Amino acid sequence: MNFVEELKWRGMIHDMMPGTEEQLQKEMTTAYVGIDPTADSLHIGHLVSVMILRHFQRCGHKPIALVGGATGMIGDPSGKSAERNLLTEETLRHNQECIKQQLSKFLDFESDAPNAAELVNNYDWMKEFSFLDFAREVGKHITVNYMMAKDSVKKRLNGEARDGLSFTEFTYQLLQGYDFLHLYNTKGCKLQMGGSDQWGNITTGAELIRRTNGGEVFALTCPLITKADGGKFGKTESGNVWLSPRYTSPYKFYQFWLNVSDEDAERYIKIFTFLSREEIEALVAEHKEAPHLRLLQKRLAKEVTIMVHSEEDYNTAVDASNILFGNATADALHKLDEDTLLAVFEGVPQFEVSRDVVAGGVKAVDLFAEHAKVFASKGEVRKLVQGGGVSMNKEKLAAFDQEVTTADLLGDKYLIVQRGKKNYYLIIVK
Repeated sequence: MNFVEELKWRGMIHDMMPGTEEQLQKEMTTAYVGIDPTADSLHIGHLVSVMILRHFQRCGHKPIALVGGATGMIGDPSGKSAERNLLTEETLRHNQECIKQQLSKFLDFESDAPNAAELVNNYDWMKEFSFLDFAREVGKHITVNYMMAKDSVKKRLNGEARDGLSFTEFTYQLLQGYDFLHLYNTKGCKLQMGGSDQWGNITTGAELIRRTNGGEVFALTCPLITKADGGKFGKTESGNVWLSPRYTSPYKFYQFWLNVSDEDAERYIKIFTFLSREEIEALVAEHKEAPHLRLLQKRLAKEVTIMVHSEEDYNTAVDASNILFGNATADALHKLDEDTLLAVFEGVPQFEVSRDVVAGGVKAVDLFAEHAKVFASKGEVRKLVQGGGVSMNKEKLAAFDQEVTTADLLGDKYLIVQRGKKNYYLIIVK
């Protein structure tokens, strides 16, 4: 496989230094991508860089994932309007370990193949580097004029940030440049890749290598992913969409991809899956014949959820989605874990009821009209139940005075009441 051609048709190349493609065709090449370790999980904003590393390895080249332990202690000004919090070494080490576990789902770190992936942390070579040594060995090779000309610096200095640009952040491009030089010297790394906002930092590294030992290296960036409406990709009302199920449940993760627009689905399926060009073109054509079936979104959500989580998580997410939007059975509801249940019914009206009310058994009509106020009156409950319009935990209520006990609770805590086809209510028994 030709790495550059593969990325081009997928819409994953923004900038590329001349000679990059020729270098990759000439020999197995080592390349790295820097990953910010400010959290103990990657989010889907990182996924583009991770996909690029995976394509790189699949094409026979050697990927290095660099966790920016040292640079993470400073904060990159690129695309930022404020300085970020600095992290302790202990936090950074913990984050690095968690990130490696996530990356090993995408990259082969363990095999003895010559192109096995590696994980490095720039803190390991920066922690003993004194300020004076850095100024002598690195600082003297790059002029302030060169650094000031970078867009990331100019934007911050031209008033986009309230507090300007600290010296700490100004040195960031030199630190990242030194990473490239260090990996070039120690691991023969000839290519740095990243998001398009990193072009300035990457080219500083290439310039540093050229000025210190005359080596020829290369750079490749991918576009920053946006939504068709101009909104920020990967951000929801509740924040980032994380790869860790502790922060974003597989159900919510699946829902994110399922709910993207047609235009975005057509772009994202090329970027975030490994489906072939032919298969994607066929899917796009099929989708255009019947957009209401959302075939592109369903396939995209399936591929990414299985890749990041598992097939079992994907199946659970589909079953959970069917509870609200399909003809799911009571069995499907009983299989849900608490986090998924709450995620599915997030936003529906909720009522809290004391456990004492249910403990000795309570008539449905009293529970739904008096204790939980799901219905306006007992008469309304009677009428709707007689017409077959009320369900509890996905089973039709046979009688309005049917007894409800703790044995009916989902997870010993919840009742799902459904009025008609689309109106759901969550009763929480405490």
